[in-house]
Amino acid sequence: MDNLEKQLICPICLEMFTKPVVILPCQHNLCRKCANDVFQASNPYLPTRSGSLTSGGRFRCPSCRHEVILDRHGVYGLQRNLLVENIIDMFKQESNSSKPAPEKKEEMPMCDIHEDEKINIYCVTHGVPTCSMCKVFGAHKDCEVAPLSSIYQTKKTELSDGIAMVVGNNDRMQGIISQLEEACRAIEENSRRQKTLVCEKFDHLYSILEEKKRELNQKVTDEQEEKVNYIRGLTSKYGDHLEESCKILEMGIQAMDEPEMALFLQNTKPLLKKIEEASSAAHLDKVELGYESMDHYKVDFKKEGKALRSIDFIQDDDDEDEEDEDAGAGAEEGEGSQTVSGGAVSATSAQPSAPPQQMSSSPSAPTSTPST
Repeated sequence: MDNLEKQLICPICLEMFTKPVVILPCQHNLCRKCANDVFQASNPYLPTRSGSLTSGGRFRCPSCRHEVILDRHGVYGLQRNLLVENIIDMFKQESNSSKPAPEKKEEMPMCDIHEDEKINIYCVTHGVPTCSMCKVFGAHKDCEVAPLSSIYQTKKTELSDGIAMVVGNNDRMQGIISQLEEACRAIEENSRRQKTLVCEKFDHLYSILEEKKRELNQKVTDEQEEKVNYIRGLTSKYGDHLEESCKILEMGIQAMDEPEMALFLQNTKPLLKKIEEASSAAHLDKVELGYESMDHYKVDFKKEGKALRSIDFIQDDDDEDEEDEDAGAGAEEGEGSQTVSGGAVSATSAQPSAPPQQMSSSPSAPTSTPST
């Protein structure tokens, strides 16, 4: 019977269930009044009518913490557990028939000072239960007293309300903890997203620099090919002229060995003309001094380096909008602003206004210098 009685104790008021008994969705039972007290403590701002809730809400089961969601009928919409109510009636009848009344009286505590007197009144002044002899002759004769039954009901109601309030506070604390945990997860997710966006913007900046580097290198390569091709063509012309001069020289040496004067003089005139032409290089171009130099291609990174080092997040939304407008026009020239936005913070990373490009773009053209 003792084990059965433990199963019939309400977890809120710690007394045997009182009718009507409601059954929660988690199959635990509560007195309707206790369920209503817990529900009101968990939902203090819901409208009530004549002490009973008139709109839906939610609270947690005090036994298993399962969330109970109610409709517009509130606690009165919960199903009654008629089986438990019948068991309570049978238990009370069995208890009344099996336990004689004198045994219940023996359970009443006795006064510590007057050992033969039972504690049957409550000292309101000192807040302790006492006996009639203490009120008449003892330490509480000048105190205000009240029947135990009235104080018992008052204190029991206060304890029940306190328990319901603690349950409601615990539910609210659990809700706050859940919100804080969700905020932590949101912060972590937003941070990952912002890091990804920042990496994408910097990768875009790297691609702009790589493209500008290839463009400038191509300019140097184009001039290199132009100059090398010109020098090689000039070398070929000088080689052909040298080869022709060697042939004329050989013809002159052979003419010197001619013993016949008439024949010698006959061949000398055209040979001398060819020698004169071979000795002149006026028709050949000459490379001016410093033509092979590429020092006119110069870059200055001071301005761009300063701009790169100044990249940071900004908070001004107006500046961010202006940077976004400039980004479209500056993308073709390798300049613009990169915007990173999301979560609770909007940020923009600034790019250098222009790629490293302060360069002389026109190579020195070859010139022809007539030989003297």
